[in-house]
Amino acid sequence: MELRNETSILEFLLMEVTENPELQSLIFSLFLSMYLVTILGNLLIVLAVSLDSHLHTPMYFFLSNLSFVDICLTSTTIPKMLVNIETQSKSISYTGCLTQICFVLVFASLDSCILSVMAYDRYVAICHPLRYNVIMNFHLCGLLILLSLFISIMDALAHSLVVLMVLQLTFCTDVEIPLFFCEVVQVIKLACSDTLVNNILIYFATSVFGGIPLCGIIFSYTQIVSSVLRMPPVGRKYKAFSTCGSHLSVVSLFYGTGLGVYISSAFTNSSRNTAVLSMMYTVVPQMMNPFIYSLRNRDMKGALRKLISRTSLL
Repeated sequence: MELRNETSILEFLLMEVTENPELQSLIFSLFLSMYLVTILGNLLIVLAVSLDSHLHTPMYFFLSNLSFVDICLTSTTIPKMLVNIETQSKSISYTGCLTQICFVLVFASLDSCILSVMAYDRYVAICHPLRYNVIMNFHLCGLLILLSLFISIMDALAHSLVVLMVLQLTFCTDVEIPLFFCEVVQVIKLACSDTLVNNILIYFATSVFGGIPLCGIIFSYTQIVSSVLRMPPVGRKYKAFSTCGSHLSVVSLFYGTGLGVYISSAFTNSSRNTAVLSMMYTVVPQMMNPFIYSLRNRDMKGALRKLISRTSLL
């Protein structure tokens, strides 16, 4: 790492994916394949929803937005990691690191907000089925997406205050980030100066802007479960729960992997294990979402077959 003085830093060092040179080509191929599957799968979802008029409904509108955000979130971390593996370099510029932090915050927060909006959509569909088309009109759907974007940007701005304060910190000579991508908490841990204010801002922003979407999901499903339990026929209960199956799977995968990262960092001393789990958090949910929605949804499978057949004829 290069230093001009105590605060002028040219680059950070990211953790190596593997210390075994023989495994680098294998890991490069693995993550490249996962990245391409993620991009292709989510892109197919976006195209299928856009081109099939039968999918021009609120649920699929939110799904296409979720897929687009998943593409963006994965693209903020994986390409840089692949370049570092290929060039056998661990460095990332100071500006590049701070930029990556901001984009990860925006897209991760937007992912969480859209999942909350989708939970609200399922709540209206199950608890107020006769008024669904009136409530979930195009105007409201657009406003919900804009609100999600606003919350995610405010979250990123709040964390950006921390990032800007990081610029004023004094860093130690060891500035290796124990992850495969830049993350604001890990950057702050590298500072030798007092970081109490930085940590307070991080926990405040995370609690407020991260808690809003999670509370929305919990509230929606509390109302859904309460409404379903009051339904007399067993068949109607099964149908109601089945409409939420895909969304619950995606929510469980998104928050489950995120929770796993924080639990592992609290109970394990292996920074490499934590780094691997952190990378899985930004790759696996985004890669699996298209499979979850396409395999469990007859309309989506039909739309994808039409899209693929139309593409093969070109």
